[in-house]
Amino acid sequence: MITEKAETEAKELTLQLLQRLFNGAPELNVRLWDGTFWPDSTPHRVTLVLNHPGALRAMLLPGTEVGLVEAYLYNDIDLEGEIESVYGAAEQLAAQTDNWKKKLGVARDLLRLPDQQNPRISRRGPARLSGKPHSIERDRQAIAYHYNVSNDFYALFLGKRMVYSCAYFRTPEDDLDTAQEQKLEHICRKLGLKAGQRLLDIGCGWGGLVIYAAERYGVDATGITLSQPQAELASQRIAEAGLEGRARVLLKDYREVNDFGAYDRLVSVGMFEHVGEALLPVYFERAWRLLKPGGLFLNHGIARRAVARGWDPQSFSNAYVFPDGELLPISHTLRVAEESGFEVRDVESLREHYAMTLRHWVHNLESHHDRAIQFVDEPTYRVWRVFMSGSAHGFASGRLNVYQSLLVKPDEHGASGLPLTREAWYRA
Repeated sequence: MITEKAETEAKELTLQLLQRLFNGAPELNVRLWDGTFWPDSTPHRVTLVLNHPGALRAMLLPGTEVGLVEAYLYNDIDLEGEIESVYGAAEQLAAQTDNWKKKLGVARDLLRLPDQQNPRISRRGPARLSGKPHSIERDRQAIAYHYNVSNDFYALFLGKRMVYSCAYFRTPEDDLDTAQEQKLEHICRKLGLKAGQRLLDIGCGWGGLVIYAAERYGVDATGITLSQPQAELASQRIAEAGLEGRARVLLKDYREVNDFGAYDRLVSVGMFEHVGEALLPVYFERAWRLLKPGGLFLNHGIARRAVARGWDPQSFSNAYVFPDGELLPISHTLRVAEESGFEVRDVESLREHYAMTLRHWVHNLESHHDRAIQFVDEPTYRVWRVFMSGSAHGFASGRLNVYQSLLVKPDEHGASGLPLTREAWYRA
């Protein structure tokens, strides 16, 4: 416990720091532990709640993205309202501490606040992987860390098909389930699926596309995942749909699939971020070998801008969300695909669609907070809330992008087998 005098001094210094660091961030206001508001109590899009006199110190003194977010995860601070809006204030903070002189001045004042923070304890905690990066065993650990949290938890916000990737909105009014079905249809049309073809879905999640393609297009669909809970639920859903003869999900890494030349179509949706830059040639060469001549491969993945900083092992995402995940520029990805033999036939950005998808997920998650913490603890709930909101901001601002790249393995005569136009993709 701190004295009344020390708390009063902490309040005065906190208000001074808020004025210095966040003045000019109109979407944000702050509520102190005693109910005092800064700059005022009028409604704002998001409210930063400082839960104790040392909260601002706990949040900012580490000087790292992980330290800042951990203050939220472990309830030194809270965020009320439209959490995506807080990222504008974060940019304001970065602008106010953009050199060492400013940072040292702020740190000096933060050290005058009480040395107080909540215990960093949760069921999940930060990722602790072992082994060589992007080895099959380490990738299994990374996938388990993110995807094995709880099928029930994911079901609260993903929608009825449990598709954990960017949806496809024909209008802003489309609901999430409609947009996800439109995305599955969009992919199937791009691949030109026909009854009897063999389809391999690399990183199939809970089997949404496998089920859709088998059911609607009559293909023989195989999905692979490294997540045991995903494979189990996907297999259950396949059985419930009566598709056991034409669809299956296997617990397998893409490097363990050896039936070369067996597939007419390959697809990878939302798995590519786990491959890693060093393994790109292995990934595309394996896909090339698995496809028949004239086969198509649709690769759907998140990308960073070419001028942006590369993978940061000290990031919040690497610590709490997607350990070992790497985002690459689309130009680099396509170059490696071409070097592996593929011809690039179409590239489509769905950036705005992903921002909309994430906002639906965040809304669903927040709406089911009480149910969510029946399956995970509060810090884990907050990991998903903050990372999905931050991702929505990233896509909306253009810092992140997501691309569907359609690649072809031409036959021995160089024929692609593709139609002359894209009309069939968009026909009602």
